[in-house]
Amino acid sequence: MSNAAIIDAASAEALDPADFHSGATPIWCPGCGDYGVLSALEHALAINGRPPHEVVLVSGIGCSSRLPAYTSCYGFHGVHGRALPFAAGVKLARPDLEVIAVGGDGDGYSIGGNHFIHACRRNLDMLYLVMDNRVYGMTKGQPSPTTEADWDSDIAPGGLGLRPFDPLALAIAGGANFVARGFSGRPQELKDLIVEGLRWPGFAFIDVLSPCMAFRSEEFGWKESVHPVARTIEDDRAAAHAAVLAEDGYSLGVLFKDHRPSLPARYVAQSSLSEIEQQFAVCR
Repeated sequence: MSNAAIIDAASAEALDPADFHSGATPIWCPGCGDYGVLSALEHALAINGRPPHEVVLVSGIGCSSRLPAYTSCYGFHGVHGRALPFAAGVKLARPDLEVIAVGGDGDGYSIGGNHFIHACRRNLDMLYLVMDNRVYGMTKGQPSPTTEADWDSDIAPGGLGLRPFDPLALAIAGGANFVARGFSGRPQELKDLIVEGLRWPGFAFIDVLSPCMAFRSEEFGWKESVHPVARTIEDDRAAAHAAVLAEDGYSLGVLFKDHRPSLPARYVAQSSLSEIEQQFAVCR
């Protein structure tokens, strides 16, 4: 048995996905893809082996950004588009914690787009999990940055005519070390991607196709459109960028992995937990 298999087996015995339930009932719409993402994340965290009190989930605003409340991990529900800088602050102050930012395509690629670019550039050792349904689901169905140019809706008849944002291409160009795409309808495969992303050094980014049944019921057809990625490109950022721009947007798996060093250690907090706590001690 390989070392990885031994670690996975030990983790599976020590932790169960139920250990990561908060007890709160999700209020997503029936059929929402985010249920599959939550399930995959809970199973991945159990395999990864870090107990809930060593994991921090940070989110912004939107349907998918409610996710931290549904787990027993430490959670921070922030403001619109600001999940990544908050998560980066947590990781810089407490590098010993497993830090995961979660959110949607509107939150992460619109108002949060600039933070996304610089999170890739800084390459901190953390995971960014985006539930991409190509629509603003919580605010009644407006087109998002990843919405197709010709998608017809009441709010944008005939479509916006704007080229959709390509988050994977931008992540590769920006400097992310791990870039992948998953599908909420395949939670077992998504679980494996999350585990690999958590364990890969540097900034890991997974864009998850997560259908919105309320405003984009046609996305249920994604289950027929998705297919395995042709190959994973390692260390050749230019080749990976070209490959992502050429693919159809439905390939699942790891598209790119790099070994670029993370943010220099001088930026990371060197204090112990007790020393950090002392800084916030109230004088008596």
